[in-house]
Amino acid sequence: MLTDRGGLDPAKLAEIAAVVGPQRTLAAVARWCGARGGALPEVITQDEYTHDVVVHCEGALHLVYDTT
Repeated sequence: MLTDRGGLDPAKLAEIAAVVGPQRTLAAVARWCGARGGALPEVITQDEYTHDVVVHCEGALHLVYDTT
């Protein structure tokens, strides 16, 4: 599920949704980052089961994946 917390315009939100929709694993996110020439995602451990994965998208825009 994609949640817009930045008030993006609908076209930009649709563009991001098309990218993240097929990403079902952290490996897919890492491959996407590498293909863009970007850094690997930052993983923040919340507890033994939950991690937040932060990925720089563009400008001040970051994507945060909540994983369990």
